[in-house]
Amino acid sequence: MAGTEDVKDKAKDGAGSGLDMLRGQLVDYLGAQAEHLADKAGDKVTGLTEQLIKTAEGGGGGFLTGVGSRMLKGESPFKALVSQKAGDVKDKVVDKAKGLFGGGSKGKSGSAKVMNIIEVLDIGLPLRTTYDHWTQYDEFSGFTKGVQSVSQSDEVTSDWKLKVGPSKRSYKATVQEQIPDQRIVWTSEGAKGTTRGCVTFHELAPELTRIVLVVEYSPAGFFEKTGNIWRAQGRRLRLDFKNFQRYVSFADPEELEGWRGEIRDGEVVRSHEEAVEEEESEAEGEEGDGDEEEYEDEEEDEGEYDDEAPDEEGDFEDEEEEEDEEDEEER
Repeated sequence: MAGTEDVKDKAKDGAGSGLDMLRGQLVDYLGAQAEHLADKAGDKVTGLTEQLIKTAEGGGGGFLTGVGSRMLKGESPFKALVSQKAGDVKDKVVDKAKGLFGGGSKGKSGSAKVMNIIEVLDIGLPLRTTYDHWTQYDEFSGFTKGVQSVSQSDEVTSDWKLKVGPSKRSYKATVQEQIPDQRIVWTSEGAKGTTRGCVTFHELAPELTRIVLVVEYSPAGFFEKTGNIWRAQGRRLRLDFKNFQRYVSFADPEELEGWRGEIRDGEVVRSHEEAVEEEESEAEGEEGDGDEEEYEDEEEDEGEYDDEAPDEEGDFEDEEEEEDEEDEEER
């Protein structure tokens, strides 16, 4: 019995020593891993510290100011450093995205692509009526969705407030050339882009006019250039062009009074009043020519009547002579 108990005690002692050894090895392993992580974290902090020193030496006061501001607000030094670093990374990503569309500091202003819009529309109205409708810029806000308001400073310049989707923009337009019933050329400038446009009018028949609209749009800014990719401006202009066709087709022509002046090189060379006076003078001259032609025709008719009159008198004398001869024979 005594021998058996000694064996059990030795087994217990061996098992205990084995567990102690396993426990000790586990503790040593965890300690080594902890030291490794601590060294790694220390290296990161050391590297971040060195980077901060380089930034400070290179004039990076903005970064250190941001860190200090975060620490004053109650953030720990480590959290302030990480947060400020994340903000700088975000700014760099945004700058790169803007640079992709030409809006970054390194982008070139002339590198943006120009959007070309060309539309052709036939309207069942006379040439003059169609042209006069187009010159009434203040009426555009009544039938289009893209034009909110138009105010004319003079015959050459006007201010336009436009809307494309949720975006609202203002442009100052200048007419470079305007020839009645033929063509209008303009340019416009705004904070978010510039445009060049030309609209021409062509008579296909007495009651049919063709309009050709050509526009070059150069967007400026991140969102405008993104909208340019979506072709939002082109779709808006195309729809409003059709709205113009609908509007003029049902408008009352008697209430229409277009601007008949002429502009060349951005200057008015003939005012609306002068153009109207010239048209009225030409109309009166044509009426006068018509009266003279009618008077000449009447004179020709009178001349023909006079030529026939002597013949009638001669015939009457011949009849009298014949009657006298008959009377003498009877006698």
